[in-house]
Amino acid sequence: MQLVVARIGRAHGIKGEVTVEVRTDEPELRLAPGAVLATDPAATGPLTIETGRVHSGRLLLRFAGVRDRSGAEALRNTLLIAEIDPEELPDGEDEYYDHQLMDLDVVTRDGVEVGRITEISHLPSQDLFIVERPDGSEVLIPFVEEIVAEIDLEEQKAVITPPPGLIDDRAEIASSRDESDGDGSGGGES
Repeated sequence: MQLVVARIGRAHGIKGEVTVEVRTDEPELRLAPGAVLATDPAATGPLTIETGRVHSGRLLLRFAGVRDRSGAEALRNTLLIAEIDPEELPDGEDEYYDHQLMDLDVVTRDGVEVGRITEISHLPSQDLFIVERPDGSEVLIPFVEEIVAEIDLEEQKAVITPPPGLIDDRAEIASSRDESDGDGSGGGES
């Protein structure tokens, strides 16, 4: 299975290094010296990582055969793709690769079907499941422990405990108006 692990940015310096936008939680594994990565566009690769280092908070890579700035600039916007075993699991407990979560059925703890995960959006603050409902509409489910109670890869389902209003439009809203007046006149006397 192929997984996009980075996108090449601009050249850095004159010796062939490039900045990369990391798209993996395991850059030390996927972007290590010696790694051979497929590319998109395919004609650019495969590329073999020769060196890697962090400079001012950005990962810099140099690839075998790329020795100057113009060679590095020619790689700009290329996607780096790693071949991974579909059965491989991340190191941490309760961590998952996107491909493991895609197409899982989403159900509430009491068994109500919500839909199917069609996309995972990685935001700075949290990840979101984009879930397609049976009627074709979409609902966004924050991938946080308080809402996603269980991921069961064997059963191919994600069990959620949504707060009111997350998956239905009937959120409990307390009215601040006194409804005892009921005559619609605004309560004034004439």
